[in-house]
Amino acid sequence: MDHTRALFDRLVAWSPVLLLGSLAALTYWLDAQVQGPPERHDGSARHDPDVFLEKFRATTFDADGHPRETLAAQRAEHFPDDDSAAVTAPQLELTETGRPTVTVVAQKARLTGDRENGYFEGAVKVHRDAEQPSAANDHPAGPVTLTTEFLHVVPKEYRVDSDQAVTIEEPRGIIRGKGFAFDNKAKTVNLHSNVSGTFQPAPAP
Repeated sequence: MDHTRALFDRLVAWSPVLLLGSLAALTYWLDAQVQGPPERHDGSARHDPDVFLEKFRATTFDADGHPRETLAAQRAEHFPDDDSAAVTAPQLELTETGRPTVTVVAQKARLTGDRENGYFEGAVKVHRDAEQPSAANDHPAGPVTLTTEFLHVVPKEYRVDSDQAVTIEEPRGIIRGKGFAFDNKAKTVNLHSNVSGTFQPAPAP
């Protein structure tokens, strides 16, 4: 039960604002270099899971108590050798006050032990909600959907990228390309090569 709770806490704490785990790992590594690692025969050096969770949902909050990241999945396994986690059928939701919500779904994902990176694979879809109209923005952007087979997510920077083929759909049309970077804060999408597609002009107000 304690190991299961520990894995759940790791998944909740995947948000890069919580770096205590990384600091502890660095301290342990420095200590190991000085003292020398003792020989172990318990199998801990192998990349084998030590605990798992099934059908869970974990949420982290900002300083004001608003949801910042929510991760749900069918199953997650923790690997003690590198503190990483393998997740089946993940759904990651990134939210920030005043900005559109970004949702990432895939067949599987790997989350690094330092909580800085997520690697999503298989039928990956990224959906960004439409912007809300405001006094400063008379023509808010509509929803955007990205589909690909591989996606690298950097939650702290609200950025995703890939070297695989991608399809981008939004109200004005559709674009395809190979390799891209999507920055939710800068509201930009950069396609690297083989770009094609069709766009229609926005209707007159």
